[in-house]
Amino acid sequence: MRAAGLVDLAVNVRTGTPPAWLRARLAATLADLAAYPDGTAARAAVAARHGRPAEEVLLTAGAAEAFVLLARVLRPRRAVVVHPQFTEPEAALRDAGHPVHRVLLTPERGFTLPPGAVPEDADLVVVGNPTNPTSVLHPAAALAELARPGRTLVVDEAFMDTDPGETQSLAAVRDLPGDVVVLRSLTKTWGLAGLRIGYLLAPTPLVARLAAAQPLWPVSTPALAAAELCSTPAALAEADRAARTTAADRAHLLAGLATVPGPRVHGAPAASFVLIQLPGATALRARLREAGYAVRRGDTFPGLGPDWLRIAVRDPATTDAFLAALREALAR
Repeated sequence: MRAAGLVDLAVNVRTGTPPAWLRARLAATLADLAAYPDGTAARAAVAARHGRPAEEVLLTAGAAEAFVLLARVLRPRRAVVVHPQFTEPEAALRDAGHPVHRVLLTPERGFTLPPGAVPEDADLVVVGNPTNPTSVLHPAAALAELARPGRTLVVDEAFMDTDPGETQSLAAVRDLPGDVVVLRSLTKTWGLAGLRIGYLLAPTPLVARLAAAQPLWPVSTPALAAAELCSTPAALAEADRAARTTAADRAHLLAGLATVPGPRVHGAPAASFVLIQLPGATALRARLREAGYAVRRGDTFPGLGPDWLRIAVRDPATTDAFLAALREALAR
């Protein structure tokens, strides 16, 4: 990917997306734009994909809308967000007037979630899995242990489809105590950030409350088509192949980083990006930009500082060229 003439390693969207077959099918929906959107088929497809009733699916204008809906509908007494992670959930909660307690995971523990880290009195807990920007994949069992009667557990699985087999997903789990909400996005694997399509999975009563807070026809006809198309067996097989390619490409990046003096990787990255720590990362980011590479600063994520950078996983040729630029930038 390129942005302003740069090789874009700051954005985590899979390269070469949307695939040609998906672009063609989405283009065909333009003939139906005179009619109001009908999400029935898309909702059923997403439900079947996760083995849940359609009543437990809410289609949204991207996962970001789901965060806003949760913040506006829920009335938590103590909201907890596990950081470092995507900042939109906390921003939505604060915008809705809810104080937020932060649980900060540490690099010394590989950004894993230790037992007892979440306060017992928290009645809303938000955690990412795999987590952006740390790339850590928490065990599903560890997150399931956070579920409690009277607690809403929100698991942001926007990057779960970058894990081959989605081994630690809670998307199909329906028997945990309290309200467990799983958020999904089609942005990263399918390259649909501009279409705004995501969904959440939750118990039927909570889905109904959240749906009542949505505007009429919140998801467009092309976006609904994307949700349906990307839930088919063929699309899921394609996504899993892409995840396996990403895993191999990530291993190549990690092996290359291990040969470069300075950068440190904490924990076991499991998503389509890698977080590194090194002194002088702010200046290094500027030098990399001069060399034609954009990487993501880490200091905007709670719990991180100016010595952190996030690097998107790309194909080996792109990675090798980047690593050469990184070595040169570090030598300056």
